[in-house]
Amino acid sequence: MLIERNALLGFKAGLKGPTNRLSSWVGDDCCTWEGVACDNRTGHVVKLDLQNPHQFSDTGDLLLYNKWSLGGELRPSLLGLKHLNYLDLSMNNFGGLRIPEFVGSFRQLKYLNLSNAGLGGLIPPQLGNLSSLQYLDLYNEPYSMVREFSIDNAIWISHLSSLRYLNMTDAKFREGAHWLQALNMLPSIVEVRLYLCGISTIPLSLPHVNFTSLSVLDLRHNVINSTMPGWLFNISSLEYLDLRYNDIWGIIPPAIKNLASLEFLALSSNHFLEGKIPAALGGLCKLQYLGFS
Repeated sequence: MLIERNALLGFKAGLKGPTNRLSSWVGDDCCTWEGVACDNRTGHVVKLDLQNPHQFSDTGDLLLYNKWSLGGELRPSLLGLKHLNYLDLSMNNFGGLRIPEFVGSFRQLKYLNLSNAGLGGLIPPQLGNLSSLQYLDLYNEPYSMVREFSIDNAIWISHLSSLRYLNMTDAKFREGAHWLQALNMLPSIVEVRLYLCGISTIPLSLPHVNFTSLSVLDLRHNVINSTMPGWLFNISSLEYLDLRYNDIWGIIPPAIKNLASLEFLALSSNHFLEGKIPAALGGLCKLQYLGFS
């Protein structure tokens, strides 16, 4: 498809990198280009995977990571890919650029991975237009030099009606972001990771708990200052609950017995928990890990 080929070439023109990673992007058939996949039936481009093959991590090879990182700018010519359902730009280094608002125009997108891509700043609420999205990864390596993501108002998340996986580690939720209210409107959500997000307040109750599929909830390393919220104990599907390194206080309620599917429970380093370990924990027959240190 000529329009899609030109869209990719226009996008490539804005990219920079020390190696010519996209040297295969020549010729008429863009479906054969590295990182590009097309639908076998229609021939339309449906997948663009430009993840850095060398991961950014404490154990990774930093020289290889830098050598293979893409940078530059994210040009809106990519909008020519009308049938795109998979976009991965992770593990690159775009120098602190904001996520372009035009990303919210890919209405057929099901998978979006911008983790450790060197992006930051205010997350555009236009991402809420991605009603087909099932997987959203905006993870940034904690304590790295990368510019942090921030969120003023998280209500746009509530419009991601198909979302199953959300990772926003190290994105900073500002006071009054309504993050929980937004998530509670997503009955299909299975995994939520909000590690190191600066969350200080958490509602103790909800009018109605819509989390019918939630299996993983990671709220580590925030500054939550409250008792354990009652709505937590209405999530019967929960298998993994991590509340370490917060300021949660008070007792562990007997209602914890309602979390019959729980396999992992971590409450370590909440300095103001008190009282006895409830006998109700004895009813959590699937529990494999328990952390109270």
